[in-house]
Amino acid sequence: MSVPIAQLVRNGFVEGIHHGSAVVINADGQVEWSIGDIESHIFPRSANKLMQGLAMVRSGLPLKDRLLALACASHSGEQIHIDAVHDILNAANLDVDSLQCPPDFPLDDVEKDSLLAAGLEKSRIHMNCSGKHAAMLFTCVLNGWDTATYLELDHPLQQACRIALEECTGEAVQHIGIDGCGAPLMSTSLLGLARSFSQFAGPQASSEQRKIADAIRQFPEYESGTRRDDCLLMKGVPGLLAKIGAEAVYGIGLADGRALALKIDDGADRARIVAGATILRDVMGLTADVIEKQTSIEVLGGGKPVGSITATLSGVR
Repeated sequence: MSVPIAQLVRNGFVEGIHHGSAVVINADGQVEWSIGDIESHIFPRSANKLMQGLAMVRSGLPLKDRLLALACASHSGEQIHIDAVHDILNAANLDVDSLQCPPDFPLDDVEKDSLLAAGLEKSRIHMNCSGKHAAMLFTCVLNGWDTATYLELDHPLQQACRIALEECTGEAVQHIGIDGCGAPLMSTSLLGLARSFSQFAGPQASSEQRKIADAIRQFPEYESGTRRDDCLLMKGVPGLLAKIGAEAVYGIGLADGRALALKIDDGADRARIVAGATILRDVMGLTADVIEKQTSIEVLGGGKPVGSITATLSGVR
């Protein structure tokens, strides 16, 4: 039921089409606009991290500001991120060996190239979810929960994450898998994901949700990375809250309670970026330089512009 959502045009020829689904809701949770399938369940991947962060804050996690933003991050592996992960682990009196996320290179290509140039290998702390894992471990230490099994589905921490997710989305989890970082991965629909971002970003946010949203808005580079599109979007649009997930999932909430959730079927981030920006502009009525820049991605041929990647949303210019 997904629909064409973005296309790549090279020298006037449509070279590729991306299919997907998206939904925009108002502050009351009512659908204002949608395309494709917004009710079937998906794995939101890292777009679930705000709800996981909520479970940890409810369980006594005392982090705030940049460290709380990092607890909800898919970070780029920049030095600020590595230092912040160490800060969380030190607070928990644990070391890097306690992390159970898999070793990986930094998500950011610049940081990855620097690591390779230095002759270094993959590491757990450079994995983009290491901030979340460090925060999960800290939460376990504070509650006297076992740290060796913190990724098991029946662990108190993961049960708290499920409760938070179902409360925020208004939907029962239908499917459970294992995320790339090794943590349990729980499903919801795009409509449910939009509801959760409306709650965190909007005026109806609970004190714990507002604490998380404010930390991310103040320190978007810790939830993402200094060169990432979602970070630039949050810096350029006051009050906007954004979180990406692997396989081109996007959750965006606005300060007035409106929210957007989208998924690109083939997992292409280039389509996620242009579709998200176009919906913000043409459906939700936002105007900002950063939004306009993200509505189109240049296509090169021989190092020169020969086309573009743009949204092809039904009913949207």
